[in-house]
Amino acid sequence: MGIVIVDVCDGNAITTIDIEEIIEEEFPEVSVMMNECLSFCGLCALKPYALVNGKRISGNTPEACLDKIREALRKELAVYG
Repeated sequence: MGIVIVDVCDGNAITTIDIEEIIEEEFPEVSVMMNECLSFCGLCALKPYALVNGKRISGNTPEACLDKIREALRKELAVYG
């Protein structure tokens, strides 16, 4: 298991890209956890999002959200670097 966790709702638009493979390949110290529901149904219906160590990260498109997730991961990992 990674030192940083990215939680993803499997019903969210972010899953139109292979977020799990992309993130875990780029950041080996990160674990992506696919969940049935993260209880943000209003947000889930509006835009792609994920939780990075419990912090909500969202974007207007899956790609924009992925870029913001990468940025958040770099900040989280800097604490351990």
